[in-house]
Order: sequence, then C-alpha cells, then structure tokens
Amino acid sequence: MIKRNENSRQRSKARIRKTISGTPEKPRLTIYRSLNNIYAQIIDDASGKTLVSASTLSKEVVEDVKKAKGKVAKGKLIGSLVAKKALEQNITTVVFDRNGYRYHGRVQAVADGAREGGLKF
Repeated sequence: MIKRNENSRQRSKARIRKTISGTPEKPRLTIYRSLNNIYAQIIDDASGKTLVSASTLSKEVVEDVKKAKGKVAKGKLIGSLVAKKALEQNITTVVFDRNGYRYHGRVQAVADGAREGGLKF
C-alpha cells in the first residue's frame, strides 16, 4: 500500500513539475512531508540553488515546535518561518509546489502560514 501511494505521488509530482518552475523573480516554494517532520524550501530552478529553507528540525523553531499541538500547527509554524526568511532576502512572490501531496492538512497549513507571513502566490 505504501509503495503504491508513493508511486502515485511521484506521478503526480512529475505532472506538476512539467508546468511549475522557479525563476529568480518568482522562485518555487516546495515542501516535503515525512511521517514526523515537514520541510520547506524556496528554490531558484534557473540556477539550481536553494535560497531559503526551514523545517521542524531547524534550530530557530525547535522550542516552538515542541510546544505546538499537532502536526498541522507545526506546519503553520514552518510556513511562517520560511516566509520570514524569504522576506529577509527580498523574496515576496513564489510559486507553490505541493510536491505531489494533496492540498490538505499539513500542506495547506504551510501554505497558509507562508501567506500570513507575507508571501504571495
């Protein structure tokens, strides 16, 4: 069951990545969701560099993550952290890449947290 779900996500991811690409003016905000943690990166695909990254394992938010109730709350926290870091580097607009995951739960929480933090997509 897990392998089938992962293969389905990979196919969906490939379809999404055909149309979504990060540029220097509008980089790509992508997320990865593991069982216990969530990771967010802002990537410039033209140069192939990660501009900003944040996760539940980041030293800046490790105390807040411990206090957060549930995975969705942690996702919202990571979204606001990545938005704060992006605004420090003068990145205001991004393209959201859900990486094959459904726009629901933790994925939606990261997007909402980033929007509340000041990112536009």
